[in-house]
Amino acid sequence: MTYKVLVSDKLSEDGLEVFRKAGFQVDHTPTITQEEIKASIGEYDAWVVRSRSRATPEILEHAANLKVIGRAGVGIDNVDLHSASKRGIVVMNTPGGNTISTAEHAISMLMACARLIPAADASMKAGKWDKKAFMGSELNGKTLGIIGLGRIGQEVAKRMVGFGMTILGYDPFVSGERMNQLGVTSASVDEICEKADFITLHSPLTDETRNIINAERLAKMKKGARIVNCARGGLVDEEALAKALTDGPVAGAAFDVFATEPLPVDSPLRSLPNMVLTPHVAASTTEAQEKVAVQVAEQIVDLLQNGKIVNAINAPSIPPEILKRLKPYLDLCEKLGRFAAQFHKAAATNLECRFSGSILEYNTEPLARALAKGFISATTDDTVNEINALSMLRERGISIQDTRLSGSYRFSNLMSLSVTFEDGKIHCVSGTVFEPDHGRIVMVDDKTFAAVPEGNLIVLENDDVPGIIGRVGTYFGEKGVNIAEMTWGRREAHSDAMTIINVDGEVTNEMLEELAAIPNIRWAKSIKL
Repeated sequence: MTYKVLVSDKLSEDGLEVFRKAGFQVDHTPTITQEEIKASIGEYDAWVVRSRSRATPEILEHAANLKVIGRAGVGIDNVDLHSASKRGIVVMNTPGGNTISTAEHAISMLMACARLIPAADASMKAGKWDKKAFMGSELNGKTLGIIGLGRIGQEVAKRMVGFGMTILGYDPFVSGERMNQLGVTSASVDEICEKADFITLHSPLTDETRNIINAERLAKMKKGARIVNCARGGLVDEEALAKALTDGPVAGAAFDVFATEPLPVDSPLRSLPNMVLTPHVAASTTEAQEKVAVQVAEQIVDLLQNGKIVNAINAPSIPPEILKRLKPYLDLCEKLGRFAAQFHKAAATNLECRFSGSILEYNTEPLARALAKGFISATTDDTVNEINALSMLRERGISIQDTRLSGSYRFSNLMSLSVTFEDGKIHCVSGTVFEPDHGRIVMVDDKTFAAVPEGNLIVLENDDVPGIIGRVGTYFGEKGVNIAEMTWGRREAHSDAMTIINVDGEVTNEMLEELAAIPNIRWAKSIKL
């Protein structure tokens, strides 16, 4: 059988050659329109896109023979996952292909900022020779703060140690042992702001990291400090940064990403002489584009010729007939992982995945991967799937075990994730699937429940005394927040208890603080599933 592949964006010739060598028919049409794709997509077995083409529901309705969509890159915002999954189309991406390019760009931006290279270049091209105006700063002997130590942050750390820099690192999900291996000293964000001469950001953009560098932290920085952001727009308060670059103490900054893209023409960042700007090009190197082109082609060939699924966003590597039976268990495991990562926000050192009961009829490795996927995905906005979750754990210095428990238990099937954290604490969350396919969280540490693992959850620890539920319900009523579900558990009467509440809508940090201030409530946490 000859497979047909549509490549609707520009792709490296090396990637196209992978398809040809495998005997595939390749139509490389980088100027094809969306309407033309819609008219012809029914002919193809595979479709390769980058960022120009969009796999919309309207197009996918016509994709009668399409088996796989491959994204030559990481982001899949231009692929409708729901529509693809509904039609049994595997969606793949190429994580890691641009890691080195992005790390090198961040380092280049740091050096350009330190030595005032763009300003000096502009001055020379204006016909000047103003040596005194461009007094730079050496990197050797200076302190670099890295906020976010995922793949890219770790590559930056490895290289900057060679520059003779002292490295401080912040990442609550990377163990101290892994930081030691990288030559990085663990520090808080505030400590980095106070001590670092240079700061580079490599964090995902989440509710917790949005404006992680704000006006207050900018004011704490050393005089002459410089900031680089090649990660995500929104990590730095741009208005506060503009003020700090104008009035001090920040001497310079270099950004590749911005809260609004394209960067507005009237942005104050455009007019600052000590600000280096690039238009989101950190991953734009010939090598990176060649890597992702070859990688996506090899993955598609492997899937169509050998049935092997690699780097799939929407499909675990399980035979279709088994996947249908395991799907409610896989979905629940992923949610248990997300719950555990948000329940105690600290660096983890070990995950133990425990399974018992009827689920042991199946290979539990995919379930363990789903637990790992959920745990990691709650800590990053990088693409996480069942294939790369384990390698991402290893990057953070986290080990994982899959434990099958025999014997009789309270539930006919039980899946648990026990997490050991670097601060010595151990927390465990467990779930089961009731017929017909209803997943529930049934235990958190030593408290039992039947909580619905969906949407926004509020978890409270409280004294086991009368009136708690009434006071909490009244509080949410006054705030206009609807309670969808509520369940509670305790170890024994008149001890400590735990309440899990499903709410409609967002709960702010201020609301959590107010909940924790209610008499007999010990703490309140927000968990998003």
